[in-house]
Amino acid sequence: MRCFTVLGPSQIGKSTLVERLGSLEGEPKKSVSPYGLCVTEFEFGGEAWCALDMAGNTEALPHAQNALLASDACVLCVSPVLDEAVLAAPYLRAIEASGTPCILFVNRIDEPRGRLRDVVAALQDYSTRPLVIRQIPIREGDKIIGSCDLISERAWRYREGQTSALFEIPASAMEREHEARTELLEHLSEFDDWLLEELIEDREPTSDAIYKISTRVLNENKIIPVLFGAASHSNGILRLMKALRHDAPRVDALRKRLAAAAGIDDASLAAVSFHAHYRQNIGKTVLLRALQNGVKQGATLAGANLGSLQDAATGRPATGAPVPGQVVAAVKSDHLAVPSLLTANAAVAPPAWITPPTPMLERILVPESERDETKLSETLAKLSETDRGLKVMQEEGTGAQLVCAQGPVHLRDLCKTLFEVFHVEVTERPPSPVYRETISKSSDVHYRHRKQTGGAGQFADVKLTVHPNGRGEGFSFAETVKGGAVPRNFIPAVETGAREAMQKGPLGFQVIDVGVTLTDGQHHSVDSSEYAFRTAGKLGVRQALSQASSVLMQPIFRVEIHVPSIYSGSLVPIVSTLKGQVLGFDRDEAAKGWDIFRALLPGSVLDDLARTLRSATQGIGYFSKTFDHFEELYGKEAQTIIHAHGAHANEQ
Repeated sequence: MRCFTVLGPSQIGKSTLVERLGSLEGEPKKSVSPYGLCVTEFEFGGEAWCALDMAGNTEALPHAQNALLASDACVLCVSPVLDEAVLAAPYLRAIEASGTPCILFVNRIDEPRGRLRDVVAALQDYSTRPLVIRQIPIREGDKIIGSCDLISERAWRYREGQTSALFEIPASAMEREHEARTELLEHLSEFDDWLLEELIEDREPTSDAIYKISTRVLNENKIIPVLFGAASHSNGILRLMKALRHDAPRVDALRKRLAAAAGIDDASLAAVSFHAHYRQNIGKTVLLRALQNGVKQGATLAGANLGSLQDAATGRPATGAPVPGQVVAAVKSDHLAVPSLLTANAAVAPPAWITPPTPMLERILVPESERDETKLSETLAKLSETDRGLKVMQEEGTGAQLVCAQGPVHLRDLCKTLFEVFHVEVTERPPSPVYRETISKSSDVHYRHRKQTGGAGQFADVKLTVHPNGRGEGFSFAETVKGGAVPRNFIPAVETGAREAMQKGPLGFQVIDVGVTLTDGQHHSVDSSEYAFRTAGKLGVRQALSQASSVLMQPIFRVEIHVPSIYSGSLVPIVSTLKGQVLGFDRDEAAKGWDIFRALLPGSVLDDLARTLRSATQGIGYFSKTFDHFEELYGKEAQTIIHAHGAHANEQ
């Protein structure tokens, strides 16, 4: 079985394209996972085929990357509208990183939106491999009525809902055909010395020779051929499918490519797992593709026996052992990690290129029933194992379940799965802001702790100096006690008490960047104890903090925003509006046509940044963040935060 993935932005006709490809020679079989991955199996040219089609929103990009892991080739479906070329940038980036051979298909070509060459030129800005036009459109007025293949130099007239009919190349298209064919041969000659010599000697190469060269360079992933059509009218569909059949590599090439990337022997690589989801009453279902013979129910895979296998497109029990290249669904095989490269004895981590974009949306999930708290934690851990775009952690301070999702659609699908499959109903809320406080001046305090309870009493007397430390220096403790006023064995207890006092300051937040010095004190030979001096240290420091002019501190994050270069200029006003500091930007060395924009931003605005960035970049841009430092915050904004989250909030 041969397998390819269809990628592209939303509303470009990917599902229609797959449907028409699968219907060329019969009725396709199809299934859709809860994450939107569509598996379509069909027959064409006497061979079995499987098409993987992911939802077009960029929040589903991690699942699309996983699909590329199991694909011999991919079809990138794009719009004929010039201004929409940038929407293909994330997919070109993922395709290039994966090394998957690709055919670019310009869909909806029947819509008169401009010139094909202009669209291809715009897309070339995001690809290091040359985009090579293999066809030119034939027009009558503003309407495209057919296409001309630049290798065979034959023209085909479109027919509604039918395969195209051969006809003579119109005289009006001859000049453009010769020009485009020359460009095609020049591109191909860069990868073939024989063809270069033929062109230099002004000899016309045969079509068969050019077809062979074109197939080889696609297999070697050196070019991206460009075809076009209108899937809704079945125009150009047969030509695309023939290109996949004749030019795309087969499963053996995929096995060698994956093994080389992972640094393992390709003979040991048995299968690749690329998608998983949970089904009610069934559990974990893993989609995997067999890369050679021997992958069957009960066989050892990744160190354990493989469970029952189902047809990926129908869900029925698989008949016989899967053939190399076949996609199957494995149930009762929870040991299979996803995605991973599977040998008989191990699950090998996938290549580094499959790392998904950093999740930008953080939310706390609260179960409607307290009885589901433990179940929610366990379920989220399971789901994060099958969804690399999802990160699960605990909120600082509360321990509540904090999930980091790719965006609102991803979060909605997660909550839907929790409810429909695991029967855990949740509500969501933003995580609590992380603030700190410090002091702006020194304070001296003399504190005596004395308590008589009838038996042994408690006595500890300490003199303390509390002072601000430099930013980022944290807590420090020192002592200058002389003459044994405070016995040496009690001094660590004073430090322990001082540290406990730092957990919550006068404003209601954890105290940072403060130093405490024990200067003097007194003790009692009977009533003094470690507990008494710890209590004195704690209460004494609290008293000193209340006198030391507390200041609210907000977290500042260093943010790296990844966007196509055309959006970089729009980020400056966005960062300024969010009270951030622009640090600059550089070209992204890992992706042509992309920039990395750097800034410092308060943690309180990161949610707003995610929303604004999605809007400003049509959902393409994303950012990653790392904590940088805490910064003082004053005025009405500070008072509002203290009232909402600090000491006043705790008093309510």
